[in-house]
Amino acid sequence: MAEGAGAGPRLAELLAAGRRLWEEVETGAEPSSGAPAVQDKVRQGLDALQQAAAMVAQLDLFSENEELEEIASADLKYLLLPALLGALTLKQVDLSRRLEHLESARAHFWRFLKLCRSYGLGSFHLPSASPPGEEDAGGLSLGGPAAAQPSLVAMASSRQAKIERYKQKKELENRLASMRTFVESGQADEDQIREFYILQIQKWINTGLEEIESIDQEMVILRSRGTSKQPSAPPHGASRQARAPLKPFILTRDAAQAKVFGAGYPGLPTMTVDDWYEQRRRQGVVSAQGAPQRTPGITDEELQKQQQEKKEEEDDEEALQKARNWDDWKDTHPRGYGNRQNVG
Repeated sequence: MAEGAGAGPRLAELLAAGRRLWEEVETGAEPSSGAPAVQDKVRQGLDALQQAAAMVAQLDLFSENEELEEIASADLKYLLLPALLGALTLKQVDLSRRLEHLESARAHFWRFLKLCRSYGLGSFHLPSASPPGEEDAGGLSLGGPAAAQPSLVAMASSRQAKIERYKQKKELENRLASMRTFVESGQADEDQIREFYILQIQKWINTGLEEIESIDQEMVILRSRGTSKQPSAPPHGASRQARAPLKPFILTRDAAQAKVFGAGYPGLPTMTVDDWYEQRRRQGVVSAQGAPQRTPGITDEELQKQQQEKKEEEDDEEALQKARNWDDWKDTHPRGYGNRQNVG
């Protein structure tokens, strides 16, 4: 077991630098946490705290097999390293890596809470090591549809726990504020220093529980968004080709009319119906069968008449029957038949 003096000043400096940078980011005057100056502090703070955490692991300062009394008072402050790492990790603003940062921050807070729990620092329920929605090691989902909907009793219990944590947090902050100046000035004895560090740890326990709960909620939202944003497969496995936008033009009935409009509107091109169909056919918008067959110089009225005659010639029974019925009705009903208006 290494003592506080054995940890060396370098470790203390790294912890102090990381904590100072976190406080500057947390209470800074910058309007946005995404400002370059803020993110520089976040990166510097994470680097200092990660170096400190590596040194703590190398020195083997803490062990789950020892009691709280076995930890030197000067070493207690290093218990806060994973909590500070989690808090600074959440300050990163790269949206493309937000889920990754949430998972990393949650892991830091969970290790901090697990270590505090092993030392008996506070009575609290240790959250699950895995975020909600992930499968456990056995491959079974933790709860089904019924478990996803908390009962009223569970919701009331959670609300009560939040209220108690809030009250405890405020009480701890008040006690820490009254002791901070006394301890930092070097006037406090070892017992007072020890109490001050333990109060800090207990405050961060409440912060860690709140952050894990918030992280779990955000991760559920991000994962649901990621699922809903997955592109759906195009129908029949084929993607539509992008169509070129049509340029403005004047659509005319025939070439003669196109010459007239072309002369009157030199800035706007003209196009006959046949030319328009041919252009759309080349673009794949309409098929060759979809374009009407037009004799050069024929008008729309004549084309319509030809199509009607062709339809009747193809033995369209319905059209022929309607034509015959109409002829028969006119033979037996002279013009004006059935008009009794204004007749006494």
